[in-house]
Amino acid sequence: MIKEVVTRTASSWTRQEGLYHHIVISSRIRLARNLAKLSMPAFQNETSAFSVLEKVRNAAENLNRQRKEKLYFYPMQEIPALERQILLEKHLISPEHREDGVNKGLLISGDEAVSIMINEEDHLRIQVFAPGLQLEKAWEQADKLDDDLESQLEYAFDKQIGYLTCCPTNVGTGLRASVMLHVPALVLTQQAGKVLSSLGQLGFAVRGLYGEGTEAVGSLYQVSNQVTLGKSETEIIQNLTELTTQLVEKEEETRQWLRKECFAQLKDRVGRAYGILQNAAILTSQEALQLLSDVKMGVDLGLLTEEQGPVFKDFNFSELIVLAQPAFIQRFRGKQLDAAERDEARASLFLEKFCRGGRK
Repeated sequence: MIKEVVTRTASSWTRQEGLYHHIVISSRIRLARNLAKLSMPAFQNETSAFSVLEKVRNAAENLNRQRKEKLYFYPMQEIPALERQILLEKHLISPEHREDGVNKGLLISGDEAVSIMINEEDHLRIQVFAPGLQLEKAWEQADKLDDDLESQLEYAFDKQIGYLTCCPTNVGTGLRASVMLHVPALVLTQQAGKVLSSLGQLGFAVRGLYGEGTEAVGSLYQVSNQVTLGKSETEIIQNLTELTTQLVEKEEETRQWLRKECFAQLKDRVGRAYGILQNAAILTSQEALQLLSDVKMGVDLGLLTEEQGPVFKDFNFSELIVLAQPAFIQRFRGKQLDAAERDEARASLFLEKFCRGGRK
């Protein structure tokens, strides 16, 4: 099953559906959990780590007898480095979980809606993904899965504090809710920095495309709650949903202002991006994401339609983000490539998509 995951650009969060899916690329619920009476990952030895891995593996096997959507187990050390990088590029694992380590594991559903990292920063990092703004839907699925796992495993839990985690910021509910936003109009009008930097005062964190420590490229930002202690899961999700709605409204308002007041410049920017994707001989991943971002805005505003090219009939920005990534380029080409070769291969792939009818 893992071979299918690393050879397709599609994932549960790349579907073009869900509320505000033209701006909210995806929603994610992540739950941090640890097993009672076992050392947390920062302090565990090989024996303790193996014990966690086996307990979770057995729990998943028991649950699979009841679940319609099975969970597939993989020891991380058995997944080649290139494939681990693709899992990261598809947001199914974290940068930390990609690195070599003893007795790390992964549970993943066939539709990639569920990904559970074993022995990452915590014993369990339960993730559920959904396209668009669907935090409540993702939470319902994550909550049910969490309950099912807890019926098989004894979690580290304190009646007063809540779930015990390695990082103090996750103590309590252990819930991190996040959305990935595409806000090119706010970036173009230089409002993104001011608007997003103010969110920290409201209890939200803003990060780049691949989470903490990564840059925001292609006008893509992750916004999540910062604190899990002292608030209920419902309150956390409701607060982020309300904030996301406000950000979407601000982005839509700015897009319409650009279309009205700066139409020629906007059309020129979108057209240039489309032209480069049709003709470039070399494309870095960062440049590709920026060009795709501009084209995506053009599609959303009706500046690029099927009349300009078949690729715009069912334009899927999310899948193209995956396609632009270094490891996926190499997997697509079927061999290891250095940076210069990847840039040439990437340009060739996008020429195929944008200049020759959008064939896959």
